[in-house]
Amino acid sequence: MPTIFAAGFLGIEHFTPPWDVFFLPLFNLLIWLYQVLFSDFALAIIIFTVLIRTVLAPLFIRQIRSQKEMQRMQPLIREVQRKHKGNRQKVSEETMALYREHGVNPAAGCLPVVIQLPILFALYQALIRASNVVTLTSQQVADPAFASLKAALPGISQIPGQATQFTAPITGACNLSQFDSGAYTHFLPLNCQLINGIDLQQPINTVVSWLFNPFTGQHLDLARVDHVFGFALGGQGGFALSLLAVLAALLQFVQVKMTTPPRNPDDPTSGATSTMTYLFPLMTIFWGGIFPSGLILYWIVYTAYLVVQQFLIMGWGNLFPIFGWRPSFAPETGLVSAPPRGSMAADTKERTSTGPPPTTRPVTAPAGSSRPAKQRSGQKRRGRKR
Repeated sequence: MPTIFAAGFLGIEHFTPPWDVFFLPLFNLLIWLYQVLFSDFALAIIIFTVLIRTVLAPLFIRQIRSQKEMQRMQPLIREVQRKHKGNRQKVSEETMALYREHGVNPAAGCLPVVIQLPILFALYQALIRASNVVTLTSQQVADPAFASLKAALPGISQIPGQATQFTAPITGACNLSQFDSGAYTHFLPLNCQLINGIDLQQPINTVVSWLFNPFTGQHLDLARVDHVFGFALGGQGGFALSLLAVLAALLQFVQVKMTTPPRNPDDPTSGATSTMTYLFPLMTIFWGGIFPSGLILYWIVYTAYLVVQQFLIMGWGNLFPIFGWRPSFAPETGLVSAPPRGSMAADTKERTSTGPPPTTRPVTAPAGSSRPAKQRSGQKRRGRKR
């Protein structure tokens, strides 16, 4: 049914359900922005990111507010852990009861992540196809199916000096049998998946004129790994330590640190959460050495948008102190714990109603008296009977 609906729909001539249901709208939006914004692929990715983040803003606002409320509940959670220390099942039950009473859903942060992953995959595919360069294995190059594909698509040409790299055509046949297997899908002409009015007349220019290294004069190619603002650690074409990825990692550290509660030694998950605060930025630096720089540019804009959004809702949060340093513009305000309700309130009320245990004060002997003071109330007086 999706194939029948999409065949020829608004000029889209090739459709592969179910992935294209999600991929094609985002791909068409990115290419349309590229054409509107003076054929500048970097500006297209930046505006694309802002639009996507604005559409998803309600989900992220709910997530941020839920994280803020969870931070305010930390004193109550610590009290539950102290009260039922050693009984994990009871701690879990009481903690979930607190979440329900305060209207907090611990899984609220999962939905934005689940939605974000397909967007990253779609953008990654868009960058590969926009680069117009397809890399094959030597077995695929010698495959008779590839020879027949080149005969059917004259736009496929081998890159000079590269035995396994070829350029994909812009226009051509859209429903060849070689596309169905998935091995040669990247040779699908771009116009086969674009709606009417967005058809390309020439390849997409992924090189950005205003993003260049002033020392080398090289311009950033968003469809390739960043070797312009980075250092090649594995030789030319190998792993690169990208400065763009370092910037993305710093922004991600700020974003995660703002919403991470202070470490609680009584909570076994607190240490893992603190570790992830530093682990995720390091993973971002690693990804910057293997993924196209356009994906890292998207991550920079995306995370910066989220940092600003979090600041408007919760201020600096738990960003400071960082390694013991706290700037003057971010004074320590402290988190106000949520008022106890439900079972915690009953426990508090019970302790209040019963009051503190009675205490007795030692009786002091009058000045000048040789008699010892009474140490306990009700102590019998010793002496001779008269």
